[in-house]
Amino acid sequence: MQNRGVSSAFPLATGRQPGYRIDQVDAFLERARASYEQQGGSEESIAAAGSVTSAEIRATAFPLVRRGYAARFVDAAMDRLEEVFYERERRARIAEQGEEAWWAETQQLLSEVRGRLERPRGKRFRRRGIFATGYRISQVDAFLDRVTAMLAGQASLTTAQVRGAVFHPQWRGYDEDQVDALLDGVIELMLAVR
Repeated sequence: MQNRGVSSAFPLATGRQPGYRIDQVDAFLERARASYEQQGGSEESIAAAGSVTSAEIRATAFPLVRRGYAARFVDAAMDRLEEVFYERERRARIAEQGEEAWWAETQQLLSEVRGRLERPRGKRFRRRGIFATGYRISQVDAFLDRVTAMLAGQASLTTAQVRGAVFHPQWRGYDEDQVDALLDGVIELMLAVR
C-alpha cells in the first residue's frame, strides 16, 4: 500500500477508470483556498491578479490519468466551490454598484440567452466549416429545449446538469465556443436567482 504522508482529498478512481491528476487538483484547490482567504470581498480584491473567480472554476479542466482522483467527487466539489465564489462575487458587485444595477445586468443576460434560445432549431449558432467538426446540432437543440422549459418554469434543471452536458461531434456542427458561452450564461443566470 502506497503511503503519501498525507491523506487524499478525494477518493481515487478504481479499476480501469481514469481519474483527475492529483497534483493539479490539489494545486488548484490550494490556490482557490488562498484566493478566497485573501479576498476581502470587495470587487477590487476579487479582480486582483491571480485571484480565482467563479468563471475560472467553471472553465477549469484537469487531465485524466490512471490512479487519479475520482472525477465525480472532484466535479461535485468544483460545482460547490463555483457557487461559493459566485455568491461572494455577487455580493461584492451589489455592494459596489447597487442591487438595481446588478439586477439590470442579470436581466440583460437573460435577454441575450432567450434571444439565442428563440432562434429556430438548427440555426441557433454558427456552424463550423466544411472540413471541421462541431457539436452535434440535434443534441444541442434538444438540450436547449430543456433550458427553455426550465426558464419558463415547466421543467427543472440543475447547474450540474448544465455543466455536465456532453455533445458528440458532427461535421459542420455548431461552433463549440458559442455553445459553451451560452451554457456559461445559463449557469450564471441559475446562480443569480438562487
